[in-house]
Amino acid sequence: MVRYLARRLPSAVVVLLLASLLIFFVLRLVPGDPASSLAGPDASAESIAAIRHSLGLDRSIPAQYVSWIGSVLTFDLGRSYVIGGQISDLVVAGLVNTVVLAMTALVLAVLVSLVLSVAAVVWPKRWLTSAVAGFNTLAVALPPFVSGVLLVLVFAVLVPVLPSGGVPPQGFWVRPDISAQYLLLPAVCLALPVAAALTRFLTESLRTELSQPYVLTARALGVSRWDLVTRSALRNALPTMVTALGLQTGQLLGGAVLVEAIFAWPGIGQLIEQGISRRDYPVVQVLLLLSVSVFVLVQLVTDVVHAYLDPRIRIGGTS
Repeated sequence: MVRYLARRLPSAVVVLLLASLLIFFVLRLVPGDPASSLAGPDASAESIAAIRHSLGLDRSIPAQYVSWIGSVLTFDLGRSYVIGGQISDLVVAGLVNTVVLAMTALVLAVLVSLVLSVAAVVWPKRWLTSAVAGFNTLAVALPPFVSGVLLVLVFAVLVPVLPSGGVPPQGFWVRPDISAQYLLLPAVCLALPVAAALTRFLTESLRTELSQPYVLTARALGVSRWDLVTRSALRNALPTMVTALGLQTGQLLGGAVLVEAIFAWPGIGQLIEQGISRRDYPVVQVLLLLSVSVFVLVQLVTDVVHAYLDPRIRIGGTS
């Protein structure tokens, strides 16, 4: 496993390096001057030049990149131009909220997909198959900005049993029951399309496993369908399921930006929106690089777990 991980790390580093170059140079093509925005509309040319010098914007773009990437590698993310404060403090505060929301949604999506997939395969009733297919279609067809609004209208306006947005005022760990109420609506909204994709993938994987010769032999020996699915087919479907889960995790992190805006959830998504709207380049480029890093890390972990569950990948890679 260590050698397999060592083979995967160089490609991950190359992806991060190329992403940092692309993020830095593309942001420099965006119209507008941060120094002019900070100085105000009535500022003199001398004031704008002084601000550009203090921010390092009067140096060449390659020199700015080298300085920035060197600071990032030493975990010195700098200060925000417009929002204010250390970027590291802003990122940590937003990242905690986003991770809590994303992990809750991921757990919900996995649980829903496991229950629906196993039920549809173990008890292949027409009504159950139609219900699972209907859920998948509806969850994929409704974008988060529609399902989110519907959830708020139903559970926060028509039947006011849950808060419409925001985070727990006392933090997530002081009152877990209150935290669950604040998390439920945005987590469900974020989990729905991921749960639908995982359910479709896992259901087809289980049906494929049930058509294998070993299943026919086990059925001839009197093994129940429940035992075949839960003890054999589900285990054999896990490697490909993990790959699909890794891909859906990336989609989930991307969807978190929109869901945070709908439910006024102060996470990384809202911080990116503030940085872009205010042209706060240091904040935006750090957050974009962080997003790419998280996605690369998720894919790396997914590959390692897949290789652990399926030794054929490790054997094929060493041959």
